[in-house]
Amino acid sequence: MVKNLTILLAALSATGSSAFVAPAQRSFTITAPSSSTQIFEGGTAKERQAEVDVEPQMNPDNPNLPALKGDYDWDAEFAADPDWITENVPGKLVINELDLAAQVTELTKIEDRFRKVRQAEEYEEARIIGFVPQAEMFNGRYAMFFLVVGLLTELWTGITIPGQIEEMARVGGFIGPDFG
Repeated sequence: MVKNLTILLAALSATGSSAFVAPAQRSFTITAPSSSTQIFEGGTAKERQAEVDVEPQMNPDNPNLPALKGDYDWDAEFAADPDWITENVPGKLVINELDLAAQVTELTKIEDRFRKVRQAEEYEEARIIGFVPQAEMFNGRYAMFFLVVGLLTELWTGITIPGQIEEMARVGGFIGPDFG
């Protein structure tokens, strides 16, 4: 019973509205009768508002955008650390504009080559007419289906598969009537 009352009072204080207590007067502490530990401590709405930072963090480079997660200035954080070096880093390359332009050109060529391969693969996957893998798969499925149908028809009627083909050709008008 006490636990339910505690949950009810905590829920009422969390919603910010109460039918029994005016918002400016709300300040209470609920303790369990068996122990002296504090379960919940509330305050006025103004105090709770001061604790919560409702303004989103903004990007320092562009104040119109929110701050990005992971957009952290590690150099500023560890500037006082003597082991943190930012200049003369081993393995750091200094490239002039001509070399950089040559690298960009080569990377663009590689990107174009892979884009062409990807587009060719997408085109082949999208094709539905002609000798394409999807058409071959459907052809095989239809052949197996009609083979089973032909075998079942032979079982039930006694007409062999070549006899069934001849009968369908006669019904379709491809073979003339047998008057002989």
